[in-house]
Amino acid sequence: MQSKAATVEQYIAELPEDRRGAIQAIRDVIRKNLDKGYEEGMSYGMIVYCIPHSIYPHGYHCTPKQALPFTGLASQKQYISMYLGSVDCWCDQEEPSEEGKWFKQAWLKTGRKLDMGKSCIRVKTLADVPLEVVGESIRRMPVKKFIEYYEASLRRIGKTPDGKRIPAVPSPKSRAIAEGRLKPGKKKAVKKQPVKKNAVKKPAKKK
Repeated sequence: MQSKAATVEQYIAELPEDRRGAIQAIRDVIRKNLDKGYEEGMSYGMIVYCIPHSIYPHGYHCTPKQALPFTGLASQKQYISMYLGSVDCWCDQEEPSEEGKWFKQAWLKTGRKLDMGKSCIRVKTLADVPLEVVGESIRRMPVKKFIEYYEASLRRIGKTPDGKRIPAVPSPKSRAIAEGRLKPGKKKAVKKQPVKKNAVKKPAKKK
């Protein structure tokens, strides 16, 4: 269930004590490494860090009235969720970005388990979070770089920031296949099961 809190302070105050400390610690790391230009607020029922319309007038391509989301932090029923736009942009792509690859390697080097979806990291407790990795991932993505990163992702799916359609830019893998430098993966043939005929004996003809 999404929170109806109007402010970040209200959101944190409503959390159970154990979650409150974890969310506050992660929030402190995000804010410490956040580039100037990002703004903290509440949206989608969680704490968000966005690029305001005053800097990026187009807003978020799915909901232009919303500021461009960069990072989100939420306390769910079973876990804490971190939505890191610095890891992978919201737009789908065939292969992980360089930032995504860096993040996964840095996280796993700490010996902690990584439960990760599309730019969403789920943890049970604060002990599961390598705060230094989260902070570095935020620091590596200043506002200007994130806008470039975001718009490049839009081009891959054939969209402009104002919602117009453009020819999609092929991924490196698709381009390599088209140029003959890479063979496309073969699809496994599905074996057809033989159709069993009903073993019904025809009645013998009368002489």
